[in-house]
Amino acid sequence: MRLDTGAIRRGCRKSEIAEFRQLCRAELDDFRNAAKANGALIVGCTQEAPLFGDEAKGRSGKTEFVNLREAAGWSTEGTKAGPKMAALLAATSEAAPAFPFVTLSSEGVILVYGRDEVAIEAGRLLAEHLDVTVMITKPSQIMPPATTSFPIVQGTIRNARGHLGAFELTVDDYGTPRPSSRDALVFEAPRSGLTSRCDIVLDLSGGTPLFPAHDLRDGYLRADPQDPAVMLRAVLRARDLVGSFDKPKYVNFTADICVHSRSKLTGCHRCLDLCPTGAITPNGDHVKINAEVCAGCGRCAAACPTGAATYALPPADALLHKLRAMLLTYREAGGSDAIVLFHDGQHGTALIDALARHGDGLPANVLPFAVNEVTQVGLEAIAASFAYGASRIRFLLRAKPLHDVACLSQTIAMADAIICGLGFAGRRVSTIETDDPDVLGDLLWAVEPAPAAERPATFKTFGKRRDLLRLALHELHRVAPAPTDVIALPEGAPLGAVSINVDGCTLCLSCVSACPTGALRDDPERPVLKFVEDACVQCGLCQSTCPEKVITLKPQIDFGAARAAPRIIKEEAPALCIRCNKPFGVKSTIDKIAAKLEGRHWMYPAGDKRLDVVRMCADCRVIAMSEQEFDPFKGVPERAPPRTTEDYLRHREDDD
Repeated sequence: MRLDTGAIRRGCRKSEIAEFRQLCRAELDDFRNAAKANGALIVGCTQEAPLFGDEAKGRSGKTEFVNLREAAGWSTEGTKAGPKMAALLAATSEAAPAFPFVTLSSEGVILVYGRDEVAIEAGRLLAEHLDVTVMITKPSQIMPPATTSFPIVQGTIRNARGHLGAFELTVDDYGTPRPSSRDALVFEAPRSGLTSRCDIVLDLSGGTPLFPAHDLRDGYLRADPQDPAVMLRAVLRARDLVGSFDKPKYVNFTADICVHSRSKLTGCHRCLDLCPTGAITPNGDHVKINAEVCAGCGRCAAACPTGAATYALPPADALLHKLRAMLLTYREAGGSDAIVLFHDGQHGTALIDALARHGDGLPANVLPFAVNEVTQVGLEAIAASFAYGASRIRFLLRAKPLHDVACLSQTIAMADAIICGLGFAGRRVSTIETDDPDVLGDLLWAVEPAPAAERPATFKTFGKRRDLLRLALHELHRVAPAPTDVIALPEGAPLGAVSINVDGCTLCLSCVSACPTGALRDDPERPVLKFVEDACVQCGLCQSTCPEKVITLKPQIDFGAARAAPRIIKEEAPALCIRCNKPFGVKSTIDKIAAKLEGRHWMYPAGDKRLDVVRMCADCRVIAMSEQEFDPFKGVPERAPPRTTEDYLRHREDDD
């Protein structure tokens, strides 16, 4: 492949660039010399990363690797790929912060769950390595083993939960075999509702998986019992699941800003609806994320309106730093019409490599951007990409995704509405769902050029994800071809306003008490309801709490909301205490209450002074009732006296 070192130098002005022909072998000494220098060192090839890693051990700076060959050089447009190479190097130079881990420990206790001799054969293969129990569901004719080297029981798993090292199974129809079984296993009388615990589950039942998104559950292995090769691979995987294993803690969670519920009324439930593994559960006013079960899809973080759930591989701000470095460097090196291709490492990288080796490779303007999971990409990353000068975005997905990608579709729908509303013509964001590298190549080469922002933004982001989204959208609006101020968004968007039927609103201010972000506000001096759109996350708590049911959510983006003063939704005259003149409520509400009570309730006869206490503040009401020797039971209509405990006891004695 041809190296356009000039373009790389234009894009990476602050770096020292060195070009080689066979750095991995013939010129290895040049790498050793470079590794002696302080500072970060980036190698533009990944083929010999283990060799270079060994050679660079002990150096003071960090050593990074980026695949310029398959991602850029091996292409029919490889001679034009200099700006892309510079962009990929610049993105790699942006450091990703460290992330925490959780440890899963397994002692090798495995339950092999099946329906026939296939499960018993799997148990035999594992018996020398693991502590095996085989459970047969609805057994028929099963030949008893001559020697019992591991337990064989019958049972049907009704419910399963847990993860590697901590599975808990609820079993029905459990029974142990009779030792006297002769030509077929005969089981004792079954029992139901038993609990079984194990470290690993090998499911060869061929039935419905025991877990949602079962491919993402650590320690749960499932194979088709009719496919010996697949079954053997699952057995080999199970054999290695002994010891302690570190898995990333994919999501950081801040409960204080979670808007799931208040006062037992549900508001936001986006993450609960989206989590494919069931790792997220309600926990009082907030939710709880089980890090051991979480598979790292990132859907909760992408959808969370407040940033309570944030992705850690990498955090949203680090992701935007890489996008910024890549797109700005690409433009500075002479590139144009940049297409950002978000892909994961396992599926996307393999497809790109195959396309480079056996096809035309990627076009020179397609910038591959690897993430842990494509579904972790949120609206802030899409908005920032276009603000930084991207012309289009593509998400590379599997033909049959491992988990539902509806959240990504929602994100793309929101992005489409904003991008189109700001004057970027055509559909700029879409997915490519394929496992075929040729299909990937055909779709990318067929993308028509589209104008990007004429003067891309250069902002650098810091802070929480909600702040990143605000800044990215503000900068996108600033550089857009047609900067419209208000754009309607699809339902479920984390931005918007509230629509209130003011005629039905009584200014009870329940919504203000429920609002977790301060978007709805009151005034301690007067009956008034105010709204700050920039603070609204469309959690729906106000809608759930409103006793009059006059509030509806209005998803939209108002680019002027950040500078707007609180908007008065409804204001009324205060009710002044007739005794001390202190405001204590809403005049119209007090008048309605008084009108409903006077002459219509036995405590408030028409023209009686008792009704005055309704028009008093709480303090004066107590004083007035004391002065008038107010007896709330005076004039109570006669009715049968209430029955007491003594009455019930006396009645029972009479019956005896």
